[in-house]
Amino acid sequence: MANVLIAGATGAMGQKAVDLVNSMPDMEITAVLAPHLDAADREQYHLGEGVKVFDLLTDVDPTVADIWLDFTVPSAVYENVKYALNNGLLPVVGTTGLTDEQEQELIELSESKHLGGLIAPNFGMSAVLLMKFAQEAAKYFPDVEVIEMHHADKKDAPSGTALSTAKLIDQVREPHESNPDETESLAGVRGGDYHGIKIHSVRLPGYIAHEQVLFGGAGEALTIRQDSFDRQSFMSGVKVALEKVGDLDHLVVGLEKIL
Repeated sequence: MANVLIAGATGAMGQKAVDLVNSMPDMEITAVLAPHLDAADREQYHLGEGVKVFDLLTDVDPTVADIWLDFTVPSAVYENVKYALNNGLLPVVGTTGLTDEQEQELIELSESKHLGGLIAPNFGMSAVLLMKFAQEAAKYFPDVEVIEMHHADKKDAPSGTALSTAKLIDQVREPHESNPDETESLAGVRGGDYHGIKIHSVRLPGYIAHEQVLFGGAGEALTIRQDSFDRQSFMSGVKVALEKVGDLDHLVVGLEKIL
């Protein structure tokens, strides 16, 4: 039986994670990090009486869990994962917003502690496959742009999935600018730029998580798209991560690394 602490347990993704862990016979929620959660609200958030509730990271007792499952916010995730690793917990992280430098620092920390962990820009199988297919297509179509569309409450832009997609594409194509001499009459209209790969972020009510990768060539085009219509779709990936994180000896980035 593995004990799990869920950080961000009262959020939309956190609640899906609570229900998932509650359904797993070999996992148990023993604690949550949930600022402002009133003890009287336990039933509303599907938390048993024995679950310890911590308001602040500094209050967390690391001995109550084996796995740290994080669905919080970009401003908190780095310190959360650092705390988990420094205190012997295996982090499974669905929160985006970590910089390349922060990821590398956390990987090195995990190696020094001999602890496994997973940071997943996206737990959805369709998103993982989109990134894989986009990287393959980029070998043949160097002209590419990424459009990601998310719900209006998403805190970071671009999404971790879109940024990861651009990084994977960048690994296989030669340095390339589709139109280096273009000008913007409205600043920022061409989106963000990752090594010549334009990334566009859309934030609107009604969306959950969606991404398109558009490739253009002489007389042809290729579009790869994935759509997540329900947050429940991410839980199959979270389940795999929880089951396999104990087999890892350092922190890895990307669900595909453990599939």
